[in-house]
Amino acid sequence: MNKLTISLDNKGSATDLCVIAVSSNETQLSAFNDQDKLRKGQLSQLLKEGLISGKKGNTSMLPRANSRSPNLLLVGIGDKPLSLRHYRELCEAAASASQGTQHRSVDCTLPTLEVTGVSETQKLIHAALIFQNSLYRYDDASRGKAATEAAPQLANLNLPSLGLGDQAQAAVNQGQATAMGMALTRTLGNLPPNIMNPESLAEQAKALAKSHKLKCTILKRADMEKLGMGSLLAVAQGATASPRLIALEYKGAKGAPIALVGKGVTFDSGGISLKPGAGMDEMKFDMCGAATVLGVMQAVAELKLPIHLVGVVPAVENMPAGNAARPGDVVTSMSGQTIEILNTDAEGRLILCDALTWTQREFKPARIIDMATLTGAVIVALGNHTSGMMGNDNNFQRSLKKAGDMSYDRVWRLPLWDEYDEQLKSNFADMGNIGGREAGTITAGCFLQRFIENDTPWTHLDIAGTAWVSGAKKGASGRPVPLIMQYLVNQSQKEMALTEESTDATE
Repeated sequence: MNKLTISLDNKGSATDLCVIAVSSNETQLSAFNDQDKLRKGQLSQLLKEGLISGKKGNTSMLPRANSRSPNLLLVGIGDKPLSLRHYRELCEAAASASQGTQHRSVDCTLPTLEVTGVSETQKLIHAALIFQNSLYRYDDASRGKAATEAAPQLANLNLPSLGLGDQAQAAVNQGQATAMGMALTRTLGNLPPNIMNPESLAEQAKALAKSHKLKCTILKRADMEKLGMGSLLAVAQGATASPRLIALEYKGAKGAPIALVGKGVTFDSGGISLKPGAGMDEMKFDMCGAATVLGVMQAVAELKLPIHLVGVVPAVENMPAGNAARPGDVVTSMSGQTIEILNTDAEGRLILCDALTWTQREFKPARIIDMATLTGAVIVALGNHTSGMMGNDNNFQRSLKKAGDMSYDRVWRLPLWDEYDEQLKSNFADMGNIGGREAGTITAGCFLQRFIENDTPWTHLDIAGTAWVSGAKKGASGRPVPLIMQYLVNQSQKEMALTEESTDATE
């Protein structure tokens, strides 16, 4: 994806197109009034005649008044206070309309709008992210094509600084780095499974580590056998593609790291518990948790956040074969706990449990977030708007909920009560890998919780409903990169504030 050049307050950029808001109220905003004055009342007259509209989401293009003025893109904002949802929709409409033209430089005044409950900083983050995201095109590297669609024309974006000083640039940087991380996540998810397998995902991680100065560790099958990762290896044993356990480390601060663990099933046939054929092509997206880890690691490194971060990816294919794991098999995890495999299509938790054990013993993290396209049940419960969240630490959950609300990459907490955990009982092992039809998302979370050691703060995100979209616009969404990035930025700011307080106290 091409990277926009984003300036603030029109510094160093000539504008081809100016985006301004049109209210359906009689009172218009300053940007509209300024342009109306320059055009000697033309905008007011067109509004009066109904040739342009302030209806929310409407867009109209007006040609330049003279050779020195820009073309105008008018975006209707309605007459009610804007929510973050509506503000984002307006930015998306403006970005989409801008991409449908030959304009190279756009001046967007939408961040000057008042948005209920949203800070000036967040408005800039969202605007930068959305405009950068609008440039994304799937890069079909497998066939040597530059992109499946024509390359976007937009190259320069100007945003108002809103009087934020250096914070404005930091906000733009965050939004743009997040969008670039989402682009990597989307491309990794969109690549066909004959190209994107565990081995090629490991190569992608190595390349990312090299370009962004990260530490990279790759474990192969023999390494995992020595560590006793019987659960992870059981999933991989029916596939010709060799499994990998990938770890990336970014050390922007001292102390125990935050650990991200992402499910990396590069194709999920269901194994012996074979999935229905219809829609099985979308099971290439079953590694979107892993892709999110790589996208976040890239964005954090680009922003140079003052945090210590580890990203771990168990990468496998889940395939049916004569040597594949069977329903009824009992395997021993790295933790020593035994698991009766009741359904080979509940494979994500089988690879995550060993990855969680290894991550805790190898890095001793301060907290863990695992993310996985884990259950269809979460889509039944929550649809495609929000990710399911479960965990063992209330403050941790609240922090992630706040980050989700700020980024509009939202989460909803589900309970992990003992009654649900009891559904995992097995007559032949310490636990089964499924807990029955009821509360399938929650029992999957209960399963993973059994592998959290020493009460380490832990959160599980079930992103099966949010990591990709189906239908005509089928493709990976890049979520939950915005959620995780906002959480990490919040944490880094919190840590910096505590450090400054400590420094002040000792002076």
